Amino acid sequence: MRIGAHVSVAGGVDNAVERQRDVGGNCGQIFTHSPQVWQNPSIGADEATAFRKGTEASLAGPWVIHASYLVNLATPKPDLRKKSIESMQGEVHAAETLGVEYVNVHLGAHTGSGVDEGLDAAASALDALDVPDGVTVLVESDAGSGTKLGGDFAELGAVLERSEQDLGVCLDTAHAFAAGYDLSSESAVGATLEAFDDEIGLDNLACVHLNDSKHARDTNKDEHAHLGEGEIGAAGIEAILTHGDVRDLPFILETPTEDGRGFAWNVDRARALRAE
Repeated sequence: MRIGAHVSVAGGVDNAVERQRDVGGNCGQIFTHSPQVWQNPSIGADEATAFRKGTEASLAGPWVIHASYLVNLATPKPDLRKKSIESMQGEVHAAETLGVEYVNVHLGAHTGSGVDEGLDAAASALDALDVPDGVTVLVESDAGSGTKLGGDFAELGAVLERSEQDLGVCLDTAHAFAAGYDLSSESAVGATLEAFDDEIGLDNLACVHLNDSKHARDTNKDEHAHLGEGEIGAAGIEAILTHGDVRDLPFILETPTEDGRGFAWNVDRARALRAE
């Protein structure tokens, strides 16, 4: 099973490799810089080489770069749109430098311009990117609060259809659950993945953010829980991990560090649920 966590790059991006090994992961996700500020990735040649060599030597991969939280592809505001495209361009170049396969991003919010306008804006912003060979941009499912897009699978499918880029999708289990898709049982997981296939196509699913949810389904509340201890529950997480359509995909944890437990506990929990 390919499973890992979102780990820190403090002290140099190459440190993420050891941190991933420390939690028992064999793939994973990083930010290239603080996700709360507009900043271009700054990756030295030596740390990029160390990152590549460390990954090749000890991890199965893949890695995913998560875009800044400030990026809003769906915005109608020209200045924010320009910053978002520039930020994403920096991330895809960083991915090429590091040999990272995926850059993950939320569609963002249309902030009143309307769903269709927001989807068109997101698709055209993605089309403005010069994505290097070997790098794929993934659009992530969202919890769907307010005017945020991506909570409805149909919205993700629409962006894939409207964009000229060869995009993929990252399914976040906590987000999908919060947006109304049931993942709490084997039958519910099957039905949700059928809905995903109908609206997006399972062949476009490249990665799963494996998170339980602290809040009930269809609340649009995005707060992650330890695997099997939230509202999705152990039966649902086990069904996701073992379902034939997703079991071979990389699973990346964004679970909390609380109650004396962190990523290592959740990696072990996922492996135990997979084995049951």
